[in-house]
Amino acid sequence: MPAPLILLPPSEGKSSGGNGPPWSKSKQSFPELESARKEVIKALKTAMKAPVGERSKLLGVGEAKTDEATKANLSVGTGKTLPAIDRYTGVLYDALEYGSLSEKLKKRVDSQVVIFSGLWGILRPGDHVPDYKLKMGAKLPALGKPSSFWKPLISSSLAKAASGVVWDLLPNEHSAGWDPSIAGTRIRVSFLDDVIKNKKRTLVTVSHWNKLLKGSLVRFLVENQIDDPSGLKGFKHPEGYVYKPNLSTEDGSFVDVFLVAKR
Repeated sequence: MPAPLILLPPSEGKSSGGNGPPWSKSKQSFPELESARKEVIKALKTAMKAPVGERSKLLGVGEAKTDEATKANLSVGTGKTLPAIDRYTGVLYDALEYGSLSEKLKKRVDSQVVIFSGLWGILRPGDHVPDYKLKMGAKLPALGKPSSFWKPLISSSLAKAASGVVWDLLPNEHSAGWDPSIAGTRIRVSFLDDVIKNKKRTLVTVSHWNKLLKGSLVRFLVENQIDDPSGLKGFKHPEGYVYKPNLSTEDGSFVDVFLVAKR
């Protein structure tokens, strides 16, 4: 049985600069995607020639940051790189605290985590990438939505690695980029708050803490090599989220589990 696979989104926040070689000159995971990556890069560069308003809308940033994002996108083919785990600086990755892991656990993260990306398709944490800006749900004029473009390609590339347990921690935008039926068992995790609303207790989906919680969960999954939802009984988060097996649902190889905290 292969080790559990963990699917993560990238982060909006990224480190600038880099000291590695251009991505095409560095060793990449999923090398079969190289020509597709070049196709997306070409479409992105073409889109960067549009008026600033159109670019701003496409990239999902204010006009003040559009020039900076455009400059990064125009140089993705030649720009200096960083490992993806260092490039992405969002809340999820901060909570994972990769730098504080032992060498043994870093190797597990490097081999078990797959990062979905609108530009690169899928990455391993150690793959070198330049700074860039492109959401999986954006719509490139010459290509369409990256999620639709990548779906058959990502599904094919992941088929073997996903033959066991897959922890799907992707938001909907990125989940649209693969076919979960290729997984041996696909487990999705949701965090809920148990709150008083209209004088009644009710469960509401967490939004603000979601990425922070997922980062901590990834660390737990890697440390303990959890391949079954029951293993989440040992997960304890400072914010009080605990596994509630009575809320879990199962549909064939698709499992949805929930972690809840009282507020």
